[in-house]
Parts: sequence; structure tokens; C-alpha cells
Amino acid sequence: MSTAFTRVSHQASQYEANFSKAFLDVLDYLLSTTSPSLLSAQNSSGSTPLHWAALNSHLLISQKLVQFSGGPGTGLIDIKNKAGRSPLAEAEMAGWDEGAKWFVEVMKLDSEQGESAEDDKDGGILAEKDIEIQDADGQIAKMTIGGGTDACQSSRESEP
Repeated sequence: MSTAFTRVSHQASQYEANFSKAFLDVLDYLLSTTSPSLLSAQNSSGSTPLHWAALNSHLLISQKLVQFSGGPGTGLIDIKNKAGRSPLAEAEMAGWDEGAKWFVEVMKLDSEQGESAEDDKDGGILAEKDIEIQDADGQIAKMTIGGGTDACQSSRESEP
């Protein structure tokens, strides 16, 4: 019985991988044929395609939307829907830590020292920086970023 389960599980994983590849191919086609301004278009709830990608925990789609040449770029991460939530907040609300960490890593954060990642003078290794992000429900996510992409830690707490 475990062999049959393993076979079905493998087939389901293969189906999911094929479906994901096909979906990414469709997204690539749509991105190549539509105006980049549509990436920031909001539906009746004020959500953008990036909100939906975050809500559904789709990292590759989120990356394609943010990194699309000629598009709004990281500005997409700051757009709030009518509920007052950005794609980062949607990722946090969905418990999608991988996506939330990626959003924070690529966001253009105000620097206390006036330096951006492009201006880094330490040979490409950024110093660690503690940041706090509050979602629409008052939850605070404390994160330490920098020192490479593997150096991101987070914790959550409720604001009093």
C-alpha cells in the first residue's frame, strides 16, 4: 500500500510542477503582451496581482511581477488595498514567511545612514539592520536583515 501511495504522491507532485510551469509560461506571455502599468492596476477591492500572489504564497509569480522590466518594480510592494494591506501584509496574514522575507529583502527601505544597497562600500556585504513592520491588525514583525540573504530572522508580537 505504501508503494501505491508513493506513486500517487509522486504523480501529484509531478502534476503540480507541470501546472506551475504552465502557469508561469502563461504569465510570461501575458507580461510580454500587456502594458506594464497593468501590474499596479487594482481590482474593486484595491488588490493588485501582487496582492493575489502573496495571498496565495506564490514566490516565483511574486518575483516575476516585481522584477518585470519596465514595470513598477518594488513600488508594487507598497500598494495598499481597500483593507489597508500591502502585499507584504497579505503575506504576513497568510503566514507566508518565505514571501514576507523576500519582500523585505527587495524593498527600498529608508536608511538611517543614507546608503542604499547599491551604495554599499563593504565589498557587497551589507551590515545587519533591525526593522519593524506593522500590519493592518497591529501585529509587529521584527526582522533583522543584511549580511546576505540567509541572515534574515523574524519575530512577531502584538502591539499594546
